[in-house]
Amino acid sequence: MYLTIPAACATAGLGRSSIYDALKAGHVRAVKAGKRTLIETDSLRGWLASLPAYKPTIGAGAA
Repeated sequence: MYLTIPAACATAGLGRSSIYDALKAGHVRAVKAGKRTLIETDSLRGWLASLPAYKPTIGAGAA
């Protein structure tokens, strides 16, 4: 299954620049259908799963 760039942004919760940066770096696979760029869903999922986990910091302002 494939997603358009706007659909990939909405699915991932990321902006267009982040998606295009991931494409340029080779983290996400895409195909061209005419002028449309379609993001491979499995590669988008895999890239998101490979991102580091959020680690909250305990610091100033913590009670």
